[in-house]
Amino acid sequence: MQPLQFLVPLDALEAVEPVLKYVILGLVLVNIVTRLLAHRSHVKQVRDDDDETLSRYLPHTASTLLLVFASFALLLLEPHAGTVLSVLVLGLFLADVFEFESRQVEARSKSLDLERPKAALGASVLVLMYAAYQSLFFLVADYWNLVV
Repeated sequence: MQPLQFLVPLDALEAVEPVLKYVILGLVLVNIVTRLLAHRSHVKQVRDDDDETLSRYLPHTASTLLLVFASFALLLLEPHAGTVLSVLVLGLFLADVFEFESRQVEARSKSLDLERPKAALGASVLVLMYAAYQSLFFLVADYWNLVV
């Protein structure tokens, strides 16, 4: 008996376990694209609007939340890989929050240009590398076993 079987339907999660790592990799790629589109939208908002507030880019927010939930689902199925990925994704989420707040400050200040979200892009590269390692390991598994 699984300890969480009454709270989370583990049998339903086990049905998606073979494709979950690939879904996470796809979500990471979508998240990177939506982050770049969000930055472009923010630059356009600052350039076109007279008000000094930025609005969140809904597709990016949705992709980030889906990525967090998918990493938590992996945490239930594979504790080690899920823990590492969840920590990286939560770091990415926090970087997104603070990057958005710093863009708000830059939008209010007329003397500052809107910078790219460097910390969030760096965090997303780390998440991408680990998600690619988890999902595409079968490509290098034979060579890895020769070395290890």
